[in-house]
Amino acid sequence: MPVALAPDGCRIAYQVGGAGPPLLLLAGQAGSHRWWTGVRADFEAYRTTVTLDWRGTGDSDKPDAPFSTIGFAEDAVAVLDALGIERADVYGTSMGGRVAQWVAARHPDRVRRLVLGCTTPGGAHGVERSAEVRRSLATPDAERNRRALLELMYTPDWIATHPGPYWTLGDPDMPPHARRRHLRASAEHDSWDALVDITAPTLVLHGDQDVFNPVANAHLLVERIPDARLVLLPGARHAYFEECRETAGRLVREFLT
Repeated sequence: MPVALAPDGCRIAYQVGGAGPPLLLLAGQAGSHRWWTGVRADFEAYRTTVTLDWRGTGDSDKPDAPFSTIGFAEDAVAVLDALGIERADVYGTSMGGRVAQWVAARHPDRVRRLVLGCTTPGGAHGVERSAEVRRSLATPDAERNRRALLELMYTPDWIATHPGPYWTLGDPDMPPHARRRHLRASAEHDSWDALVDITAPTLVLHGDQDVFNPVANAHLLVERIPDARLVLLPGARHAYFEECRETAGRLVREFLT
């Protein structure tokens, strides 16, 4: 597995597939590159896809040290550097969307077009999930917690016809300290002041039934980022990119090409 060296020396594993102009795909919290397994082939029909295992996941190093979405963004840029990619399209979902915001704001010359999915600006301006949702995820019963997260990701009809594996639930081999570090990094994200510095044309996608990351955050991003537009996917929850694969994939392809 090829690795890139992050600014602090952490080894970041990455994966490349497909052919065409580069598309950097950024996974959600606690997700490795497998987050994209269900839809990656759709992008590889017209793009060279680049994914990475966030530090703490997959084949990347797993240091027990503070993580941040800014730090994850620098890890992603290190992967582009290792591949000699000067400029790429960037598509991040959930926490990966948080990270993508920093990549685009801090490295505008590296991002041609930006897609932000089911994500938030965080901080004081971001809209938090409800107390009911937080309670459903706070149960100490691992199976109940898994089921609650699964139902936040997908509709019951989709779950009934798709038995898994569900990579959007996270990397099952993550050590506990890395899960905690990911959770904190995502929770501490606050890009509000930096969003106005994004110069790449931006598409914001969000399921209109997403309560894991409330849809109000999508409206905030579009209002704050110059040259951004919003598309809501009817009936979709957090993992819209899988459940609404055909529609979401078409929207991304049209936007990028």
